[in-house]
Amino acid sequence: MIAREWQQLDIPKIAELEKLCFSDPWTGQAFESGMNSPFFYGILFEEAGQVCAYACETVLFEDAEILNVAVAPSFRRRGLGKALLLALEEYAKKQGAERLLLEVREGNVSARGLYDSFGFSAFGVRKNYYEDGENAVVMQKII
Repeated sequence: MIAREWQQLDIPKIAELEKLCFSDPWTGQAFESGMNSPFFYGILFEEAGQVCAYACETVLFEDAEILNVAVAPSFRRRGLGKALLLALEEYAKKQGAERLLLEVREGNVSARGLYDSFGFSAFGVRKNYYEDGENAVVMQKII
């Protein structure tokens, strides 16, 4: 398994994994638009040409906002989520960020557990953030 930065040709595979992992997935076009930002950073794990996991963030001044973290169901519980978070944190630090921010579904217990174990803490709630009306918990980690 290799870790590497996203390339334009990865977008269709990333978008497919996004659909598999989330009830309100980003489109390939949304990922492509994000990649065009000078503040964007994306990393993925790939095995035999298959995208197994990916994550992305934007880094602007002192804040890095984690936009997406996804691991294919068949690759979960192997430490890929933590490895992705570590890579995002390292990149953010190099860019001068002082904290990581993210939103996570209030009911996504496994993701919240991952973020808690990585040193994130909840500091707010965005009411009705998701299309289905679920709240988002806003989390941060000072780096």
